[in-house]
Amino acid sequence: MVIGVLGLIAGFAAGGAILLGVLNWTLHRTVDAEALRTADAVARLAAEDALPDPLPVAGGQARVQVVDAQGRVRAASIDADRLVPMLPLDRIDRSGQQRAVVPGQRLGLEGPVRVVTVPAGTPADPLTVLVGRSLTDVRHSAEIVRTILLVSFPLLVALLAVVAWRVVGAALRPVEALRSGAAEITGSAGTGRLPVPASHDEIHRLAVTLNDMLDRLARARDRQRAFVSDAAHELRSPLTNMRTELEVAQRLGDRTDWPAVAADLLTDTERLSRLVDDLLLLARLDETTPPGRATGPVELGGLLATVAGRYPSPPVEVTPVPEPLWTVGDPDDLHRILANLVDNAVRYARHRVVLAALPQPGTPYHLVTVTDDGPGIPAADRERVFDRFTRLDDARARDAGGAGLGLAIVRDLVRRAGGTIALTDPDPKRPADPSAGPGLHVRLHLPTLPHPDQD
Repeated sequence: MVIGVLGLIAGFAAGGAILLGVLNWTLHRTVDAEALRTADAVARLAAEDALPDPLPVAGGQARVQVVDAQGRVRAASIDADRLVPMLPLDRIDRSGQQRAVVPGQRLGLEGPVRVVTVPAGTPADPLTVLVGRSLTDVRHSAEIVRTILLVSFPLLVALLAVVAWRVVGAALRPVEALRSGAAEITGSAGTGRLPVPASHDEIHRLAVTLNDMLDRLARARDRQRAFVSDAAHELRSPLTNMRTELEVAQRLGDRTDWPAVAADLLTDTERLSRLVDDLLLLARLDETTPPGRATGPVELGGLLATVAGRYPSPPVEVTPVPEPLWTVGDPDDLHRILANLVDNAVRYARHRVVLAALPQPGTPYHLVTVTDDGPGIPAADRERVFDRFTRLDDARARDAGGAGLGLAIVRDLVRRAGGTIALTDPDPKRPADPSAGPGLHVRLHLPTLPHPDQD
């Protein structure tokens, strides 16, 4: 604010100086123009040898003389000196117009006097017309303007400073409210919202944007806390089992069945290893795509056959792919997606799991499906199962070694591959099997890629 007022003062000072300079230059030009008009009129009379005596001059602030080459005054206005020229003879330029300033006492006027000269007469009898006009009015006008500026500018600066202070204060008041709200949020461990001003201006939009950002940060913080809590719980379970096994074995001493203890510990260690690997993968997926990851064309039919080869047939079956279907992405990511989906399907299927890949004409995607005849997932829970550490049957999932991270990893990998995934009911036209459950149909859309051999 102080810098703005100082800038305002400097601007007014510069503007006032320019105004005075322009005014002074304009008034001097006006005096010169009037004096030259008078001198030209007298010069025309001299050329016609019709100089009256005394010379007619309007107003009492002008003096006119006609001087010959010897410095004698041939004619003069009624108030002009008839013996001494207004300019000394050696200062008169007879070749053209001339302007000079002399003291007013020399002409009987107050203040400085502007004297202009115009050549007249004939070559045989050269004459010079001298016209002097007082600059008192010019100086008086400039002094009046200077006084007005010196009085009015400070008052104007003070008034504008007060107005600017009030306007800027009113404009920055919402910003101060935002700052105070941010300070309170910081002091309360990041909870709360910033005040939104009623005016629908830039500050209003800024407050709305910041509140949206705070909401996203709060949700991310809640997810992080839940993730850390669930991860700690999942890690604690196998560690507790391992510690219990070791304490019991230590207490039994020679009666301990060490091969059985080793087998149990190895199972818990493998579970811990899978959990840590899943947590590390999810942490990497939360970040941007790491640079330098291998991507390339992947043929879906071959990928399905590779994944299905890890399981006996039945229960895992692959529907023949009518033609090569190519997609682009990280081969390891795509393999992990299908492996997790098939693992879940095999875990809950009653009799069979069917893998298929189909083209989708008119769309930029291929469709990959994984269908099982297990108990299925209720429609209300089909979105929730993609959340981390979500298990619809906690006891069974824990016994099977799952931590509720498989489908969360699948969803993040599918998003990074540019695809979509959805859980639906199987085809209602399929033959009913009384011994099977309602089943689950996973629809995975992956971006298409032309055959690598095509141009």
